Amino acid sequence: MRILHTSDWHLGKNLEGHSRLAEQERFLEELINIVEERGVDLILIAGDIYDTSNPPAQAERLFYNSVKRLSRNGERPVIIVAGNHDNPDRLVAASPLAYDHGVVLLGKPKSTIEIGKYGSFQIVDAGEGFLEMEVKGERVVVLTLPYPSEQRLNELLSEEIEEEARRKSYSERIGEIFGSLSEKYREDTINLAVSHLFVMGGEEIGSERPIQLGGSLTVDANHLPQNAHYVALGHLHKPQKVVGSGKLKAYYSGSPIEYSKKEIHYSKCVYMVDVNVGEEVKVEEVYLKNYKPIEVWKCKSIEDALKRCQDDGERDIWVYLEIETDRVMTQSEIKEMKKLRPHIVEIKPVFKEMEKEEEEIADITSMRIEDLFKDYYIYRNGVNPTEELMDLFSTIVQGEMEEDEA
Repeated sequence: MRILHTSDWHLGKNLEGHSRLAEQERFLEELINIVEERGVDLILIAGDIYDTSNPPAQAERLFYNSVKRLSRNGERPVIIVAGNHDNPDRLVAASPLAYDHGVVLLGKPKSTIEIGKYGSFQIVDAGEGFLEMEVKGERVVVLTLPYPSEQRLNELLSEEIEEEARRKSYSERIGEIFGSLSEKYREDTINLAVSHLFVMGGEEIGSERPIQLGGSLTVDANHLPQNAHYVALGHLHKPQKVVGSGKLKAYYSGSPIEYSKKEIHYSKCVYMVDVNVGEEVKVEEVYLKNYKPIEVWKCKSIEDALKRCQDDGERDIWVYLEIETDRVMTQSEIKEMKKLRPHIVEIKPVFKEMEKEEEEIADITSMRIEDLFKDYYIYRNGVNPTEELMDLFSTIVQGEMEEDEA
């Protein structure tokens, strides 16, 4: 059986206010082509379908249309679990319609589905956190653990054992859940697991929204289902094998496109997994196209930046500009850069250090708060704040001072 693993689509996500839906649509078109060309039998999507709990209508429409095509109108099973960005109830709201197209949506750890026909395949057994299905003559057992927040995890505990279980670590409780569910695996079945969580040692790149506080929601690799043929995970945006998983085939598929400038140093992919009972599991990276790369341009001067924008203004890319300068940029210079080079995401001035005698350095405590604000604004944005903004700031400060005096 051939399985495709993907995750972290983050449909509706912006880049500093710029929509990425056009790129996301192109990715999904590519994914549909990969699935068809490579003869995929089953798709696992490991969470963070959307970027927010209240995604825009365009993002939801793109999701529904895409999974319908991925499933080939019910011929190919698609199993989807919610991530920490998803609203679980909203994600599964379309389940009655999705089932007819072979799409299984699971929002919370206690989720279960009914036994019966889904599209062209059959669910022969199901319960909280697992399902067994028959696909093209093969029996497949999938353990499903949508993003298990602390609250959702506690809901899994019975009242009799709740106090004892609460004393155990988050990782231990995840291990017990997988351990119990693993009893559904058999030697004659293809045994899989799909979840959205953070495994200890995974490489974060900073564009992920943290799901753990001080490491409290971190899972040890030993607590994943060790007898699974493959474990499909979501959350980390860099594709990677789970650290410490040993012979266990446990992977993060990563995000499909670059969602920040921290993601530009490695390629994006989905995982193609070939599983046959009694044979070695084969995992292959299938690399994705980068339809609109993010680039960081480090320029030695304002003039250098203007020339770079003029010489390289045709490519369809996102640009972060870092410009060394010893003066404030004018509004006309910034407008000219954006005119020459479309889709500049940020223009960041990097002020050259100027030697000053110690007696020339102003005592910050003697400066007016308006001057401090103005200096900080220039430092962050490279231009003087407008008169309207300064007037608004002064009005706010004056109002705070009057409240304090009262």
